Amino acid sequence: MSTKITLSVFLFLGLLHFSIAQDIYEKNESIDIQNYVFALHLNDASNEIKGETQVTVQFKENAVPFALDLIEKSGKFGMEVTSVLENGSKADYTYANNKINIVPKASADSIQTYTIKFQGVPERGLVIATTKFGKRSFFGDNWPNLARHWLPSVDHPYDKASVEFQITAPDHYDVVATGKKVEESNLENGYKITIYNEPAPVATKVMTIGVTQFASRLVGMVDDIEVSAWVYPQNRLEGFGDYTVAGNVLEYFIGHIGPYSYAKLANMQAKTQWGGLENAGTIAYFENSVTGNKTVEPLIAHEIAHQWFGNSATEKSWNHVWLSEGFATYFSILYLESEYGDERRKEELAIDKKEIFDYYRKNPAPIVDLSIKDPMKVLSTNTYQKGGWVLNMLRHRLGDGIFWEGIQNYYATYQNSNVLTDDFRHVMEETSGEDLESFFEQWLFVKGHPQIKWGWNHSNGNINLNIQQVQDHHVFQFPLEIGVVKDGKLTIKTIEVDQRNQNIQIESIDQPDSIVLDPNEWTLFEDMGEM
Repeated sequence: MSTKITLSVFLFLGLLHFSIAQDIYEKNESIDIQNYVFALHLNDASNEIKGETQVTVQFKENAVPFALDLIEKSGKFGMEVTSVLENGSKADYTYANNKINIVPKASADSIQTYTIKFQGVPERGLVIATTKFGKRSFFGDNWPNLARHWLPSVDHPYDKASVEFQITAPDHYDVVATGKKVEESNLENGYKITIYNEPAPVATKVMTIGVTQFASRLVGMVDDIEVSAWVYPQNRLEGFGDYTVAGNVLEYFIGHIGPYSYAKLANMQAKTQWGGLENAGTIAYFENSVTGNKTVEPLIAHEIAHQWFGNSATEKSWNHVWLSEGFATYFSILYLESEYGDERRKEELAIDKKEIFDYYRKNPAPIVDLSIKDPMKVLSTNTYQKGGWVLNMLRHRLGDGIFWEGIQNYYATYQNSNVLTDDFRHVMEETSGEDLESFFEQWLFVKGHPQIKWGWNHSNGNINLNIQQVQDHHVFQFPLEIGVVKDGKLTIKTIEVDQRNQNIQIESIDQPDSIVLDPNEWTLFEDMGEM
C-alpha cells in the first residue's frame, strides 16, 4: 500500500521479545476458514446490497463456537442477517456486537459449510460512489479491517482462505474481482452475473471487487499469468500506457523472489482511500494515478511487491506490518535500482532517510510498536521507510548473494502463510549462518537511530576520526563506511561503531581533501555535524 501518513504519537515500551504482539483481535486457532463464496447483488436504485456468503470451516479438533465479523445495521448503515444455515439446516447463532456467533452442530475434526444471507448499506469497505468522470462505481477497499462492513468473514489476516466472488449487477457494468474470471453471463432481467475465483488463500484485507464502466486490456503475459489494465474509458489510452509497466515489474519479482501466488495480475484505476491498495491479484490505484506520463512506475512496483510480501507471506499480527510495508518500500527501490542503476537506489534512500528523521522527532517509537492496538494506526514512516532502510542495511551486512538467497528461502517457507518478525530473522540466520538477534533487536524493537557528531584530522600517516553518538537512550552498533577523498578519487574504508565515543585511526599516508560518512547510503544514521 502507498499512502500519505498521518502522524500519531506512539509510546515506547522498551525492549520486548520479537514474537509478542499487542494486536488485540481475538484469534480462534481451533478453526481454519478454508473458502469463502461471496454472492452479491448490486443495483442502481439504491446503495443497498444483498448477499449470500458460503463459508467453509475446518474444525481442527473439537467443533468449537466461532464468530464471523459483520457490522450490524445502525441507522442508515450496516447489515441485517436474515438467515444462517449449517450444511443446509438452520444454524444455532446469535448476531450481536458486530459478530455472528455460531455454535456448531458439527462433529469434531470436520469441515462444514455455513451460509449467511444478509442485506444492507455498507458505510465503508465497499465504496459506492461515482468516479472522477461521474460514473457510478463500486470498489472494495478493505484495508485494514473494513471487509466486515460488507462481507461476513474472519476479518483479520491471520486466517486466510480461497475466495470466489459472484457479482450480479446491471448489465452495463464491467466487473473485475480477486481471482480469475470463470463466468460472465447475461441474465434475462437486465442484469449480468460475473464470477471470479481465486484458489490461493487470501486475507480479507486484500480481497476486492471493481464494478463500473471500464476499459480493459491484456497488456502482457508473464509465466502464463495474465497482466491486465482496467481503467476508466475517458482516460483509456493514458491508463493503458501508464499501467503496461506492470508486466516488467512482475517479471523482475518472479525472477528474484519466487513464484507469483495468484490467478492473474489486474491493475485497476479505482476509488480508494489509499494511493495504492495491494489487493491480491487486483491492485487498486488512486484515480489520478493515470496521467499518460508514465510517472506511476514506483507506485506500481510497490504494490506488486506486496503480492509476495503482505499478501502471500502475511503478517500474523498488525504490529508486524513492516513485513508488508517495509518490504514493499524496499523492493520497489530494488526494482528501480535494477532499471536505473545504483544512483537511483541512493536517491530513494536519501529521501526516505530525511523523512525518518523528521518523523522520529515527533514520534519516538520503534518499528514494531507493541503499544498500538488499532490496525488503522500501524502505518507510519517507521513501518514504510524505516522498515525499508532496515532491509537495505541487512542486505549490506550479508552481501547481495546471501541476502537474495535468504529472501528466496523466506518466501519459499512462508508463501501463502503467516509470519512474525522472528520467522524472518530465523530464515535469514539459517541462510547466512550469522546470529542476527542484536541487529533485529536494535533496528526494529528499539526506537530511533544513531545521531552522530564527528570530526577528523590527519597526522603521522593516519586519519584520526572521532565518532560520538549523541542520542541518549541507546548505544547502537553498526558498520560505517568512511569515504576518503583525495584528488577527486573516493576510497572506501569500513569501521565498526559500537561505543558512545570512539577514536578510530585509518591509515592514510597523504592528507585527504575531505572525509565523507556513508557515501553509498548503507547505514541509517543522522549526521549532527562536525565536532
